[in-house]
Amino acid sequence: MKKLPLSKYLQVFRYAATNYLSHECIYPFYASFKVTHICSLQCSFCNVWKEKTPDLKKEEVLKVIDNIANSSIIVLSLEGGDPLMRKDLGEILEYAHQKPFYLFFTTNGHLLEKRPMKEYGKHIDYLHISIDEGHDNLTFFDRLEEFQSYGPEICIQIVVTKDTLTALEEKIKRVHEVNARAVVMPACHLDGTDDFYPDPQKFREELLRLKTQYINTITTPKGFLDNINKSHGCSTSSVIIDSDGGLFYPCRTIGKHLYNFTGGSFMEFLRTPEAHEARVLMNKCNRRCGWYQYFATDVFASPRSLYSSLSPYLLK
Repeated sequence: MKKLPLSKYLQVFRYAATNYLSHECIYPFYASFKVTHICSLQCSFCNVWKEKTPDLKKEEVLKVIDNIANSSIIVLSLEGGDPLMRKDLGEILEYAHQKPFYLFFTTNGHLLEKRPMKEYGKHIDYLHISIDEGHDNLTFFDRLEEFQSYGPEICIQIVVTKDTLTALEEKIKRVHEVNARAVVMPACHLDGTDDFYPDPQKFREELLRLKTQYINTITTPKGFLDNINKSHGCSTSSVIIDSDGGLFYPCRTIGKHLYNFTGGSFMEFLRTPEAHEARVLMNKCNRRCGWYQYFATDVFASPRSLYSSLSPYLLK
């Protein structure tokens, strides 16, 4: 993992303090950027591949990255669809790697052997590979050592449905064997999909058991497991950017495109009355969708939850 400038850490601390003092999560710290909706799969619990939003050209993608670099965001995850579908991905990764944030990269893995992953890996801090029944790639658990050879730290992203919770331990055991990491999340019920969301209390109990049994393997923080069992547990400390640069705000579940990262300052948008009204709307939402990004980001406000998430990396 690369080192960021001290000024970036101090900047993030100031924004976190502002959020705390204002009793409102004005400034986010994590962003996922869907650089394409195109995917080689059509997972039943996902609706991203169904959307027709156009992808930005490379020059516009770089503008989005510049805007993110000049914001409170300290972690950027490039996602899709599957970002490996982009032919200009190498240039995008190289550009993003130079910016003052940690770069995550998420893929379903089906194109890994067809892309120059060792070259891409030079510009990625954490490589997240989704492996589960929904992504139809359980055999990839036999290739974890190969994935580790790409260079960056790998984290296996496991989506759990109501029917696959009992099969989770076998996956975690395999990840533990190769001293890798796993982020485990429930299949939240998205618009236009069937409901695969597991019982949140059973999900919490199983994750806590596995975190105890397989030490320093699961990065899913306890705070997330607590939040999905509350009447309201989500936060705008995380944002999702669409493939056209549009921002789903306050979230992708109930939000609309209120801003586009290709033009104007993101930080100025966050201070507008429109952005404030969207955050108020989020605080009144009772859907309890369990979307990992929005329910897990309390780690930036709670030292205990932050340690729960980072300790698998720090104590490896």
